[in-house]
Amino acid sequence: MSSGRPDAEQVAAQREAELHRRLREVEAAVLARAPENQVDPSLRAIRELMDLMGDPQRTVPMIHVTGTNGKTSTARMIERLLRELGIRTGRFTSPHLTDVRERIAIDGQPISAEAFVAAWDDVAPFLEMVDRHSAELGEPVINYFQVLTAMAFSAFAEAPVDAMVVEVGLGGTWDSTNVADGQVAVITPIAIDHERLLGSTRAAIAGEKAGIIKAGAVAVLGLQEQDAAEVLLHRAGEVGADVAVEGQQIGVLAREVAVGGQVVTVQGLGGVYPDLFLPLHGEHQAHNLACALAAVEAFVGGGRDRLDLDLVRDAVAGMDSPGRLEVVRRSPTVVVDAAHNPAGAEALAGSLEEAFAFSRLVGVVAVLQEKDPLGILEALEPVLDEIVVTRTSSSRSTPPDELAAVAEEVFGEDRVHVARDLPTALDVAVTLAERDGDLGAGVLATGSVTMAAEVRILLGAS
Repeated sequence: MSSGRPDAEQVAAQREAELHRRLREVEAAVLARAPENQVDPSLRAIRELMDLMGDPQRTVPMIHVTGTNGKTSTARMIERLLRELGIRTGRFTSPHLTDVRERIAIDGQPISAEAFVAAWDDVAPFLEMVDRHSAELGEPVINYFQVLTAMAFSAFAEAPVDAMVVEVGLGGTWDSTNVADGQVAVITPIAIDHERLLGSTRAAIAGEKAGIIKAGAVAVLGLQEQDAAEVLLHRAGEVGADVAVEGQQIGVLAREVAVGGQVVTVQGLGGVYPDLFLPLHGEHQAHNLACALAAVEAFVGGGRDRLDLDLVRDAVAGMDSPGRLEVVRRSPTVVVDAAHNPAGAEALAGSLEEAFAFSRLVGVVAVLQEKDPLGILEALEPVLDEIVVTRTSSSRSTPPDELAAVAEEVFGEDRVHVARDLPTALDVAVTLAERDGDLGAGVLATGSVTMAAEVRILLGAS
């Protein structure tokens, strides 16, 4: 005879349904904020929000990462090394590929639905107060990225984690992540990108990114052009930060291509790390690894001692970077890469030639409107036999006809095909790759992070 009370399974199902409802509600509230590319060059509002929340960003030591390309890969490498050393980690990166919760990771895993909702509940009451104050001052309200930054700091303090690895969203000085002070600041190579917001020269962009170098910190500088390096070194000297420069104190001593990646020997601050198997393609990833190792050495021991070699080897062998030279299908091979500026496209082109032996390669390319399509396409032209230009679901995606006009300047009309949407573009590219029964042909999908994300979803790689 039934007691009329719900059983344990019913209670669990009700709780799960309520959590799912709240998660969708929170995601909608975050997405309703101004987009992350609408940036106000001020930390006033995010500082006010952090102050009201009790400054959670100051409760956990941090490694801060910026640069033009390689930020996410380097942050993931740093975090993987820290975990192998037994340190509980929080990682904040952007943008995400599939789910917004990827941006906030604890111990290498996307934040749980419960913790994501709880982080929003911590932030939301104070957010209303800061928004009102911003409106009174005639300033923009806090945007999507700033909200996620606040949620990440809250989640990391609540967990709690032992160390945060935080990637800058844009620039450095005015980025919302810069309300926290990193014990280590990592700056990957700087190139021209986001000119409207950061400046049109490497030196100007370096000036913005140098803002994450704080007094008493260690600045780990990836390979830089001289004009950028001078700005970064000046900032380090100005605030009294120690410096580790790739090519001087740290660097890649040797590397060779291997099945599934590469074998790398790295000079760290504390010693040499020989014969590390890194399951990622491209010379740039070896350089990212050198910076990541130096950052962890500086963080855990001031750079005086070499880390345990076996632990480092295990960590490096377990590294990944979704959406970066990632094979998402075989027969024909489809590779996705999130390259979205000329420097990234140049690195991609070099890595493709080194790591893959395609007899023919067809590109699927979509570029956001504020980017440099000519520079991206010129960098890709030497490695692509044909190209299919298209658009992603992003409202900022360049219309295919406009992108085709630029592509024809670079490739000529005969090598350019136009598709109105991404699924059609992939079908066209696969057909072109398989046209002559060439088993060595492949497809490359690139041009934006959105492109990499949507192809991964379409081909079931997510």
